[in-house]
Amino acid sequence: MSTPPRAKAGRPPQIGREDIITTSVRVIDADGLDALTMRRIGAELDVTAMSLYRYLPNRDAVLAAVADRLIGEAAFEVDPGAPWPEALRRFALAYRRMLMAHPRAAPLLATHPVDLATGRALIAPALERLRAAGIPEEDGVAAVESVGVYLLGHALAQVGPPSGAGRVPRQGTADGYERCFNAGLNAMLAGFQQQFARV
Repeated sequence: MSTPPRAKAGRPPQIGREDIITTSVRVIDADGLDALTMRRIGAELDVTAMSLYRYLPNRDAVLAAVADRLIGEAAFEVDPGAPWPEALRRFALAYRRMLMAHPRAAPLLATHPVDLATGRALIAPALERLRAAGIPEEDGVAAVESVGVYLLGHALAQVGPPSGAGRVPRQGTADGYERCFNAGLNAMLAGFQQQFARV
């Protein structure tokens, strides 16, 4: 009696760099940074972990790509001729929306360097309005970066400590954090307006 032929194994799923990044964002959103491993990404994509290295050489490279993807999600537009405080506010609100959409990625964005070109593209609309108002480049960059640091610090306070950092309870409510964020942003913008009026 002849043995029936063995079924051929199906072809492995076709994946690419963008699939890896998208899956990584999904894992971080669901389970946090500590859950993101090459093995986990491979399992989510139904491929071996080794097959991922063709596109991204290690976990650090994946994290860098995730950071760049998320920064891209914070892109914003400013109307031509808009005053620079409005441009800075639009930057802040767009960045905060992204952080609140991906709260478990806030520690990554606070600690992982972002690709220089990606970062410059994000802040370009705000810097252009600052330049148009005659604000020196160095002062404009400092203002935008200060707002960015404030955003990240506030987001980290709101989302709470990362996994493994101890059981420190979060303080306040979402509405309370929103009020504090807006109050702080308004104070920063008012301060910059006073500072730049003397330039």
